[in-house]
Amino acid sequence: MEWFLYQHVVIQALVATIFTYAMTALGAATVFFFKDINRKVLDGMLGFAGGVMIAASFFSLLGPAIEMAENTYQAGKGPPAWAAAAIGFLAGGVFLRLSDGLLPHLHVEASKPEGIKTNWSRSILLVLAITLHNIPEGLAVGVGFGASSLIPGAGIAGALSLALGIGLQNFPEGAAVSIPLRREGMGRLKSFWIGQASGLVEPLAGVLGAALIMTMQPVLPYALSFAAGAMIFVVAEELIPEAYAEGNDHIATTGIMAGFALMMAMDVGLG
Repeated sequence: MEWFLYQHVVIQALVATIFTYAMTALGAATVFFFKDINRKVLDGMLGFAGGVMIAASFFSLLGPAIEMAENTYQAGKGPPAWAAAAIGFLAGGVFLRLSDGLLPHLHVEASKPEGIKTNWSRSILLVLAITLHNIPEGLAVGVGFGASSLIPGAGIAGALSLALGIGLQNFPEGAAVSIPLRREGMGRLKSFWIGQASGLVEPLAGVLGAALIMTMQPVLPYALSFAAGAMIFVVAEELIPEAYAEGNDHIATTGIMAGFALMMAMDVGLG
């Protein structure tokens, strides 16, 4: 029975993250119809993606992590809930910071690569930059499905709303990668390839997250908090600064508010 549950959850995570990847590819495919994108629209889309990720981090990840850690603490089997959540949350941020400093990558609007020096092509470095940010999203979905089967009274609706929210914000993210590359003179097909390739890591991270949780259940509160910390790092380090870089503050803020409200409504309404 346990093996059947394990397979069931892993398959659910795989299907859900294939959906989130497909939304990234669909967004990247807009490059076949548009050569440029209005900067105000782009900043609104980036803000929207950030708002979804912030809401998902709290309602779908930190909230359940704190609740589960509190139950464990009351049973005398773990640290206080705030400590477990804080440890996992900060570990997620540290992991992304170390990865950001070590893995060679190049952001779309940047002039020089970050991380250790390498002779890799610009295309590979561009893919790695976005891939680095998609890892916590795939991990969050996988951990979410694992949590839905392990937390007493929890249903699958919360995990589905998380996958749907991340999928929705992946669409503008895919477009935000491929269209600027096309504007720089790169061909449509290559721009699309780079945009969609960045999302391929999500199914892998989703399956890994679900498998980890199903085989090491005691780490669930930490894993949920870890995914939340990694997602917040991406929002604070990349999405928000980029959305405000061109002075479209009100549009970016509106996008953040709209994304947060939509994700909150889905998570509370469905979960």
